[in-house]
Amino acid sequence: MKKTFSRSGLLSLLAATILLAGCSEINLISYGAKKYHATNDKDSATVDENGIDRGMPKLGKPYEIAGIWYYPKVDNAYDETGIASWYGEPFHGRKTANGAVYDMHKLTAAHKTLPLPTDVRVTNLENGRSIIVTVNDRGPFAHSRIIDMSYKGAQLLGMVEKGTAKVRVQVIGSGENADRSIIAKPETPVNEMNNVAAAPQAKVVSNTLAPPPNIKSAPLQKIETLPAPAETATGTQVASTSAYSAPSPVVSVSQIKDSAIFIQAGAFIDYNNANILSAQLSTMGPTKVSQVLVNGQDFYRVRVGPVQDIAKADQLLENLIDTGHTDARIIIE
Repeated sequence: MKKTFSRSGLLSLLAATILLAGCSEINLISYGAKKYHATNDKDSATVDENGIDRGMPKLGKPYEIAGIWYYPKVDNAYDETGIASWYGEPFHGRKTANGAVYDMHKLTAAHKTLPLPTDVRVTNLENGRSIIVTVNDRGPFAHSRIIDMSYKGAQLLGMVEKGTAKVRVQVIGSGENADRSIIAKPETPVNEMNNVAAAPQAKVVSNTLAPPPNIKSAPLQKIETLPAPAETATGTQVASTSAYSAPSPVVSVSQIKDSAIFIQAGAFIDYNNANILSAQLSTMGPTKVSQVLVNGQDFYRVRVGPVQDIAKADQLLENLIDTGHTDARIIIE
């Protein structure tokens, strides 16, 4: 007899996958959630040639994955730092949360709450590379990740081999309302940074000299230098495209600034509450309380760190969540 699963049954199954370790845990949870949203998306997809639904942006209803509720919302001021991951197989060719087919070779990404689709600028804070991608899927559902890049996006950001990267994610716009004015002119485009002036190409020709008496003539090679390739519009000489393929023009590179990983354990209106939590968490590492103004209201943020690397940050975050600080998250500053 064919088995069917209710929503609660499916989510229970997803929660059970948490017992699995490593990447398998993240992949199974992500795939289950993506499949659930694609199956329950009742709006027909208006998909363009790049596999992106450019119809009316969809928010979707609040949803629960592994005991955590997510609330999709419009946030045109979204500007967050955190850790990015990427996904390829086995999701390639399967439906995304907005009904489009996932193509790991397109510039797309998954996010937990932004409208589908939303264009975002993602900057790798470790190497300065920045690209524009379209969010058309849900995820990642690991606590410490803020965006899941397609394989192509991860490749252009230079994070495929490492698997993760410290990033900044900024909303440009949703659907046809994309505001690309946020994109600053790149200081050094990658296709200029990687180009080198082409060396003059040589052509081998033969010329016959008059031989000495009683000696047969022999051909002598002469080097004839050809003109160097013409300069491009940017003034940079480039080699033949058959020998060099420039990276995608959507990539820009900015100057790398020092950044560090922190875990934000909470934010309080009352400074004394922030100080109390800071003291409680001091056994986990250095803590600090910083003041920030949000919508006219002062908040006091409690952060632990800096943390040496992403792996240690992941562990510290899990420890904080396990001790009841469920809103804790990784921050890059």
